[in-house]
Amino acid sequence: MDSLKVLVVDDEPGIRSGVSRILKNFSIGFPFMEDDFTYKVVEAETGEKALDIINQNVPDIILLDNKLPGIQGIDLLDKISKMHLDTAVMMITSYASLDIAVKATKLGAYNFVPKPFTPNELKSAIENISKHLYLKRMTSKMKEEGKQIRFQFLSVLSHELKSPLNAIEGYLKIMEEKQVGDNIDDYMSMIERSLIRIKGMRKLIMDMLDLTNLESGKKSRNLHKTDLSLIAKMAIDTVKPMAIQHNIKINASLDEDSFLLADKDEIEIILNNLLSNAVKYNKENGEVNFVLKNTDKEVKIIVQDSGIGIKEEDIPKLFEEFSRIKTSETRNIAGTGLGLSITKKMVQLYNGSIDVESKPGQGTKFTVILPLN
Repeated sequence: MDSLKVLVVDDEPGIRSGVSRILKNFSIGFPFMEDDFTYKVVEAETGEKALDIINQNVPDIILLDNKLPGIQGIDLLDKISKMHLDTAVMMITSYASLDIAVKATKLGAYNFVPKPFTPNELKSAIENISKHLYLKRMTSKMKEEGKQIRFQFLSVLSHELKSPLNAIEGYLKIMEEKQVGDNIDDYMSMIERSLIRIKGMRKLIMDMLDLTNLESGKKSRNLHKTDLSLIAKMAIDTVKPMAIQHNIKINASLDEDSFLLADKDEIEIILNNLLSNAVKYNKENGEVNFVLKNTDKEVKIIVQDSGIGIKEEDIPKLFEEFSRIKTSETRNIAGTGLGLSITKKMVQLYNGSIDVESKPGQGTKFTVILPLN
């Protein structure tokens, strides 16, 4: 259980001991929390002593009386407000005028509990302020994590784009200075390499945008009855030029009556990534077997290649972000290391599964199961 520290600032011993007694064995839980909250009470009879406690160890919740010897509760609240603490303040007072109430609210007090209060009234107030504090902290955490995601996004993007940009700049310098003569044909290989680099950069940017949108929950989805066989045929057409270059044959067995409540773009990403990998990591004169099969309960997608394969211990790394299995055979194959990570996340959106079987030199088989319900 998580324990919240409660500071009771009141000059009445009965109020302080009463709060301690009521909260001693009290705990609360919310549906969105893994663990319940319990409470540890610390007491202060003056505002000055409360400030000392706050400076040493900031409490989670402060129950603050207004009428205190020395510094008044509203003045203490003003000091607390200026300290920008991660704490929630609730006023407990018998003398809450309208002016005091307005001022306390402006200074950040969550609410008021009039004295005298019953145990149930205090528990209800504590439950509400605890929920408020929890949600406030979660919101702050999400904002911070959002900043971290953006920082990681920009860091990785700048790192991954630097090398191809340097290469393209080098080729352009050679062409600008006509270092290999005036014949344009002599520069064609440099132009082709530059275009390949640009294509890779575009793919990286699109992959990272897909990943960022997925993880931030900002990706909009358009779910409707989708013809999977039609998207499968489009995916085959997309990878055919690359397959022809390497003389790779694509064998397809597609159930025509394959429909799923799905987002067309998400299914395209899944199939395009699986098929392009099957071609990219294949061998010259190899084959790709592509199966789309449906039953009453699920749709099964199988993409099997006759390619280079991977070691069993490397299989879990396939779905890690920016992970690429580096071997002598993959050294010259371009990729972002994001495709399969995004594919898995897309599959999980449908409560589906993706499994891999592979042996070095014998190819790789991906099996995706998408439940119909």
